[in-house]
Amino acid sequence: MDSKMFNHLEGYNSITLPVTEIDGKRYYTTPEGNNYPSVTTVTGLLNRVWIKKWRAAVGEDKANAVSGQAMGRGSRYHKLQEDFLNNELTEERLKEITPLDLMMFNQTKETTSKLGDIYMLEGSMYSDELEMAGRVDCIAMFEEKLSVIDFKTSTKPKFPSKIKGYFMQETAYAKMFEECYMEPIEQIVTIISVEETGRSQIFIENPDNWVDPLKNLRVQYREEYGI
Repeated sequence: MDSKMFNHLEGYNSITLPVTEIDGKRYYTTPEGNNYPSVTTVTGLLNRVWIKKWRAAVGEDKANAVSGQAMGRGSRYHKLQEDFLNNELTEERLKEITPLDLMMFNQTKETTSKLGDIYMLEGSMYSDELEMAGRVDCIAMFEEKLSVIDFKTSTKPKFPSKIKGYFMQETAYAKMFEECYMEPIEQIVTIISVEETGRSQIFIENPDNWVDPLKNLRVQYREEYGI
């Protein structure tokens, strides 16, 4: 396909972290044997009240259907982005996908094409300081800054005040990377493909602004679940 070839740097390897469930929640086991909650499990505290009210309002059947569709859409989009950044996405593959998936991929293709050197793609990491673990979408150079890149899909446009969890999630990955490789992440970048408008969104934040809220949320999680 008509695209740049992305350069992947060596020496920034994903860590193998076994996944386990404790009381229905996902934890990663570190090489030292510590069980750390996933980043998304911790940030999920932010929206749980709203989600509970929404599910009650629309009914379990509809809620499950909507959630399933959103998860499927997000998974397909992430796979397209991963193949694109791995220089493996072919024109033949694009001809086989649904019009919706093609539209959502094309929305963000120009932005994704601006990525420079890729340090990590779909990589697992953890932080002993935060006592959290997770799997980052991408760490790469973007606009000449080392960045955590997070790819999202949405039915409707997002407002920054409603996606604080995204910023905290990306900040967690930034801290994990810095802890592992002693290289500071300069910015966190959220790229969202929006189904209803056909236009993507991009949010760029300073991770330093979200460290304290993230740590406070981690304290809340420990107080509630004891781990």
